Amino acid sequence: MLDARAERALDELRDKSFNFDDAERASWSAATGWHIDDYCQPLPGERPGPPEPGGPWEHAQELLRNYEFADPRLVRATFRRDEPLEGRDMLLEARFWGLWFQFGVRVTRVTDGTREVDGRAVRVWGWRYATLQGHLEAGEMSFEVWKWLDSGTVEFRVHVVSRPGRIRNPLIRIGFRLFARRPQVRFAKRTCERMAGLVGGVCARTPRAPEAPGPDSEL
Repeated sequence: MLDARAERALDELRDKSFNFDDAERASWSAATGWHIDDYCQPLPGERPGPPEPGGPWEHAQELLRNYEFADPRLVRATFRRDEPLEGRDMLLEARFWGLWFQFGVRVTRVTDGTREVDGRAVRVWGWRYATLQGHLEAGEMSFEVWKWLDSGTVEFRVHVVSRPGRIRNPLIRIGFRLFARRPQVRFAKRTCERMAGLVGGVCARTPRAPEAPGPDSEL
């Protein structure tokens, strides 16, 4: 349950809009000043086919849903757990240069389904948030868990599009432009490492059901 201070902070995000022009999305590229990063973290695999009940894919999905994959030493999240995921406002507290800064973000899309990539079927679940007014960065970040149905390979994927936001304080603006890139990359990489560790730890404690014998197996 959130305290009164957290409730007020979340309420203040409701009237905030994104701190970038969504109409310019088609022009987002390195040439126009945006950083575009992709990370892919292998997770414990499963048998081929749909995600297994209680398996690595489902464990990763639950961690994603509750924002438990982020290292709390770097980023903490406050949000209302009883609200729908899509459209949810979140107050993030991020650590830069030994200081904690608060940012507002909003979940803009939830992905849930099977798609075809290079002729292969992959089951994907995840979500994307975008930065709100007052955020030191502008852009969006998406987190997804993939399972390749033909092989059983499970992956955690992070996609980031960002650039510095409009920062009024000149000292923070200069410092952020000079030094923010390194902690941003560190956060993404640490997120992948933490997800792998959490999913791997749960799977190690969960006995795996034996495979059903094939038609030629000895009974």
